[in-house]
Amino acid sequence: MDTTSAEMEKMALEEGADRKLLIAVDFGTTFSGVAWAQTRRPDVQTIIIQWPDSTSGGLEGISSDKVPTELRYEGNDCRWGFQVDDFGPRHQWFKLDLDPSQSRGVSDLSRQYPDQHALPPGYNASGEKLCTDYLTALRKHTEEVLKHKLPQSILKSTPIEYIITVPAVWSDEAQAKTRSCAEAAGMGKQLMIISEPEAAAIYALHAMDPHSIRIGDTFVLCDAGGGTVDLISYTVSALKPILQVEEAATGTGRLCGSTFLNRIFNKFLVDKLGLNEEWDEEVVEDAMKRFELVTKKAFRGNPTEEFVIPVPGLADDPSQGVRRGKFRMTGAEVTKIFEPVVQEVVTLVRGQIAATNKNVKAVLMVGGFGQNAYLRETIRASIDPSIEVMQPPNGWTAVVRGALMKGLSQLEPTTARVKVASRSARKHYGTERMTKYDATRHSKRTNYWDSYDGEYKVNDMDWFIRKGDPVTEDKAFKRQYHKVWPVAEGHNKAVSQDLLMSEDRDNKGAPVYKDAGDVRYLARLTADLSCIPPNDLAQKTGKDGRQYYSVHYDIEMTYYSAHTKYAMVYKNVKYDSITVEYV
Repeated sequence: MDTTSAEMEKMALEEGADRKLLIAVDFGTTFSGVAWAQTRRPDVQTIIIQWPDSTSGGLEGISSDKVPTELRYEGNDCRWGFQVDDFGPRHQWFKLDLDPSQSRGVSDLSRQYPDQHALPPGYNASGEKLCTDYLTALRKHTEEVLKHKLPQSILKSTPIEYIITVPAVWSDEAQAKTRSCAEAAGMGKQLMIISEPEAAAIYALHAMDPHSIRIGDTFVLCDAGGGTVDLISYTVSALKPILQVEEAATGTGRLCGSTFLNRIFNKFLVDKLGLNEEWDEEVVEDAMKRFELVTKKAFRGNPTEEFVIPVPGLADDPSQGVRRGKFRMTGAEVTKIFEPVVQEVVTLVRGQIAATNKNVKAVLMVGGFGQNAYLRETIRASIDPSIEVMQPPNGWTAVVRGALMKGLSQLEPTTARVKVASRSARKHYGTERMTKYDATRHSKRTNYWDSYDGEYKVNDMDWFIRKGDPVTEDKAFKRQYHKVWPVAEGHNKAVSQDLLMSEDRDNKGAPVYKDAGDVRYLARLTADLSCIPPNDLAQKTGKDGRQYYSVHYDIEMTYYSAHTKYAMVYKNVKYDSITVEYV
């Protein structure tokens, strides 16, 4: 008997009950990537490589592992990615607007070499709107591609979950904005957020020959992209049953990606050839394409080699080196274009190696710029010769591949291949508490008399995580606190505890008091006690003979790849739970 379409759909629904479709999005500063897999077939992981261009508008205009993170509004039409041609204004780098607090948001390179076509931040659209519109276009295209890759019955019956990557150094506000933009773009409420360098490290370490890795080996990961360069370090702590690593130094990053090579080259062209009578934008476009696709990749640092750059339409001019529509660049001239950018990356790499305080085995180069031969060789010549400099396969897409691997392992732990066992805290995290006055630690002017305990007390900081401490993922730990107040004052309706943090940029150590140093408010946890009868609250007699309510409670903390969860627990009941920034 033939199976009807209705029966086939029913069968698909039943089979898909425990199936999920996972889509990872590497939302990059200059380029973005997408990868997907089904939890039923976690070994089959696919990168989306087809993108609409400015002419076709269909699914298969341009073939590329990534798509430009650019937008242009033309009336009511929103052009994105490869649809944005090289002429006219466009929105770029808008991802960075989600976290203006980051000092790396503006570098010397970005001041000296601005993009002539880039619209200023906030021009006719907020950073959040730009990110939402871009992620919406990315999502719609991805789901359209999947219609051609999977049967309709599976797409209808399989829930889709999205993963999005963020820089590890972003604030809680930026993380919240990223989540909000992704949700507004239709990526759902079950969104998983994973830090970019961790995702890249998971893939890069997985791609290495397992026989070459030993317990105690330390690796520096350098994710050099178009806009930003991010670094992080890991030490191998276990090999079986899966590879486990611990963060060896906190992440660092800066705006010194390969886009600046293009900007410096553009300025070089204008300075060199801009006075030629036939000079125009089309000349720049052809020259830039050759520099991007050929010169940047072929350059090895030899000052005597020559590179031919097409400059169609320019009149012959021996003084400018222009002949028959071509311009010859020497290796020495290309070196001058590379040097300002490459030296910033070298400084970051050397700083990260020093921060590990360990013998580093290798620097792993990922990201588009990370595949550049001249950058690789310059780093190799600038560090200890015993440290290898390696470029793992698929380096440009390492972040999105690693994010998908991490997401799959969260849903199906048996698929995990690399696990980050612990991370290094980037700040001090804690809360203010009342504690016994200690003349060796506390200033006398801060103490006061506590009638309940009959002794001098102070309000100081209790730091439950200190900067640089190893932090274990997914395992909750608790810290106990208590509050007392006179029964005569009545039944408190709620008990609150503020969570505080300190960046301690000068590494002077965690401040003793809330009003000292750079201690900032992070969030507030509150337990609503209004439903508990006063007689059920514990009462104790103070040293002064008065009756006091005494409430003991816990703050429970759980750390994840790109966020932290805090909860207030009273008598084994969670009264408040919040998600805040990455530790």
